[in-house]
Amino acid sequence: MWWNTRDQGVLLHSSYELNDNLTLFMNAGGGRSIVSRISEQTPKIINDNGDVESAITNYRFNVHRYIFETGVRSYFSTGAIDHQMTLQASYYHDRLAVAGNVGKQKVISNIYSPSEVDVTLPSSPASVPKVSSSQLTSFAVSDTMTILNGSVDIIPGIRLQRVQADNFMANGQRSANYDESAVTPMLGLVYHPLESVSLYANYIEGLSKGDIAPSFAKNASQVMRPYRSRQYEVGVKYDNAGIQSSLAFFQITKPSGAIDSTDNIFNANSEQRNRGVEVNLSAQVLDNLQISGNLSLIDAELIKSPKSDIRGNKPVGVSPLQANVGVEYDLPILHGLSLNSYVNYSAKQYVNQANTQSINPWTTVDMGASYKTRVYGAPTTFRFDVQNLFNHHYWSGVASYTTIAQGAPRTFLASVSVDF
Repeated sequence: MWWNTRDQGVLLHSSYELNDNLTLFMNAGGGRSIVSRISEQTPKIINDNGDVESAITNYRFNVHRYIFETGVRSYFSTGAIDHQMTLQASYYHDRLAVAGNVGKQKVISNIYSPSEVDVTLPSSPASVPKVSSSQLTSFAVSDTMTILNGSVDIIPGIRLQRVQADNFMANGQRSANYDESAVTPMLGLVYHPLESVSLYANYIEGLSKGDIAPSFAKNASQVMRPYRSRQYEVGVKYDNAGIQSSLAFFQITKPSGAIDSTDNIFNANSEQRNRGVEVNLSAQVLDNLQISGNLSLIDAELIKSPKSDIRGNKPVGVSPLQANVGVEYDLPILHGLSLNSYVNYSAKQYVNQANTQSINPWTTVDMGASYKTRVYGAPTTFRFDVQNLFNHHYWSGVASYTTIAQGAPRTFLASVSVDF
């Protein structure tokens, strides 16, 4: 199999303080990804024994993305209330072009006992037509109001969002169009009983672009209607003496998509509710030794569906337990040199809404090193990381259209970052 990916991107951030109480900011960026590959389609599980079906595809994928964001942040007081008000506008655009020639020979294998099959490779696509484009615009205002000598923060906000999505046929004609707007509120409350402790609660609504139907669906590349989500969260944070920790309880409701086995059409006509708890901890154990950890427990449920037999089931691709533990050690022999290691775990995930198929839990280990120094006076960091150190073979996740993703093999990464 063969794969070639080219990613290019640029990001610009700028801020300017007009005075002590008024700051202008701007972010702009863009990128493109060009993918060419000859590979199996993501395997589709076809029975409870773990048999999978796929086909060899000569595939090309191009996506262009642009984003612009600007705003103003103002600090002022009204009587005994201190304000930090933010006005912000943003624009995002993407364009997706996809083409693929699928081989006629089906490849049958098994996730527990993979087999090799000789096949004839399909030819490369002659063109890569645009299949969808999306535009997301947003105007938001929020105000962090601090009262009672800094012990309480009240954060109201409101956002006007517009999501425009177009689907196109191979001849360039528009096949579907969505243009939806929504006013979504946000409200937060923070209470500081102690300088090192914060209690908080918030409610957020959001509008986002819908999923795209997979290539093997009858309605392949169709963009679903925009998704509206709602999130409630309460928690506590602690930060003192080199220890940062947090405990949060949350509930999120959002649309859920899946392939209908009767007609092979991808629809987002269900709704899922995720209730969970998340714990984070980071501690400076010694001057040169830091440990960190994260634990997430999620009770996910399909609460709405046109099919009564799946209501109450678990949504596709949601792990009920995820955790990671890491350690970072600063070597005393060379100032700026650090070693790190992380262990990552994810519990099983269901492959279908009927909850008859799932992928196994998995654990991976990452290791790396970083070196911080100055190059011509500019702060510079060199990084080298090895992900999946022991080259563990596993299925990393599940998409809503009953396909599974293979975990990345042992991967070596090197990077340099410079602050100007």
